[in-house]
Amino acid sequence: MPSSGYDSASLPDLLPLYYRRLFPFSQYYRWLNYGGVQRNYFQNREFSFTLKDDIYVRYQSFSTQSELEKEMQKMNPYKIDIGAVYSHRPNQHNTVKSGTFQALEKELVFDIDMTDYDDVRSCCSAADICPKCWTLMTIAIRILDRALREDFGFRLLLWVYSGRRGVHCWVCDEAARKLSVAERSAVAEYLSLVKGGEETLRKVVLSDPIHPFIRDSLTVVERYFSQYALQGQDILGKKETLDKVLALVPEDVRKELLQYFQTEKIPEKRWGRLSTLAQSKRSTVKKGQYFEKEIMLQYCYPRLDVNVSKGVNHLLKSPFSVHPKTGRISVPIDLKELDEFDPFDVPTISLICEELDRPRTGEEEEEKKKEKEEDAKEKENDKDTVEKRKIRDYKRTSLAKYVKCFDRFLDTLARSQKGELLKRSDLQKDF
Repeated sequence: MPSSGYDSASLPDLLPLYYRRLFPFSQYYRWLNYGGVQRNYFQNREFSFTLKDDIYVRYQSFSTQSELEKEMQKMNPYKIDIGAVYSHRPNQHNTVKSGTFQALEKELVFDIDMTDYDDVRSCCSAADICPKCWTLMTIAIRILDRALREDFGFRLLLWVYSGRRGVHCWVCDEAARKLSVAERSAVAEYLSLVKGGEETLRKVVLSDPIHPFIRDSLTVVERYFSQYALQGQDILGKKETLDKVLALVPEDVRKELLQYFQTEKIPEKRWGRLSTLAQSKRSTVKKGQYFEKEIMLQYCYPRLDVNVSKGVNHLLKSPFSVHPKTGRISVPIDLKELDEFDPFDVPTISLICEELDRPRTGEEEEEKKKEKEEDAKEKENDKDTVEKRKIRDYKRTSLAKYVKCFDRFLDTLARSQKGELLKRSDLQKDF
């Protein structure tokens, strides 16, 4: 991973500044309060903080945005995780009668981690990523976003970069938040195609007829396959990677390909030959023979950590949390610019704190003067003044465009809540 100019030893000094002047608390509260439609929704939400030296503090909960701010500014967590909305306030879970403290709701979440693709990427392994393998995350987002919207009808999807080597998806529709464990498992299983561990050779097995969802997913994979697998990973070039691919085709096809490959070295032509042989096999054999499609899916289809999606009480790293190892902020991803998204461009905490201290330009000085005048007028409402100043602070840093992306998501969320409320009041009128 390219250097980001970040030194993890500086984190204890940077976090207080981040939580005091840059963390978008008002947007964060607006998200998790969901318009205040349900009583105690925010108050019964679990937050978990990881502190210095891996001290883990679970079952935190807060009555107001202000309480959350104060506690985060006091504790300066290295990592923030978000959990479920419980039947009682999580910070009082020890005082509740045994068995009555239960996770009731949570966003439907997905966690895609690059380490799960180590068998199909040769450029990096473990926690490392590079532009060549990041294409896998782009493919994962494209496939899952389409399926969740079109096949399940969800509309409120928040995609977030984890800060290191993966992406998370928060499905925030009311219907998604109310799903049971069994329903979450059914969605996760529907979306899972790559099955089996290291010892499983063929991890994708297709049968007739190919399900429309798989066909739609293949359309996405086809768009990126040459760039990712043939060029980036050179799967038909090096002997080691070539052998892995050939192990996934029938024996007679393998012999023919080996002969062809002795003279043809161009990856696209090699793949073209493999695809042609698969098509001719399909015309002569009654069932199946989709081995070229199985290879494409095995190499490119999203690898889901199904357990994260199944459990209502499972914790997931919060947006705008800082990754302690890379220093990068866990930021929302704008799907309109998905192909341009570069994880190495995501700001580190050291960068945005440094940007705060930079001398202002003439234009910014003018802005500052105006702000001071406005602040003087608003002195009587001190909390608003502090809140506005914080907004101005992050706007002066590289974090601004990501908060703006989050704002757009929140506007969509607010419109959807308004629609829900209208629907409910119309239903009540009918009775």
